[in-house]
Amino acid sequence: MIAPLLRLAAASAAARTMRNAAGDIAVRLALTLGAVIAGAIGVMCFSYAGLTILQRHLDPAEAWGIMGGLYAVAGLVLYLAATRRRRGI
Repeated sequence: MIAPLLRLAAASAAARTMRNAAGDIAVRLALTLGAVIAGAIGVMCFSYAGLTILQRHLDPAEAWGIMGGLYAVAGLVLYLAATRRRRGI
């Protein structure tokens, strides 16, 4: 008589835990997506501002070359930081 009641209580507790976990995951996903969108917009705005300033003093091709070089260096640094743990450093 007690065993089915215990199973029912355990099942409802597990379902509540799963609902809470799903809610937490949804909130984290929404916050992460918002942060990625905000970061992308920030990078675009700062890039446009930097490019505008560079084009006032340099040829447009030189300004784009400098901007591309900065992004290449940033990409290399991020790549090395991401693979640092795998390389054992």
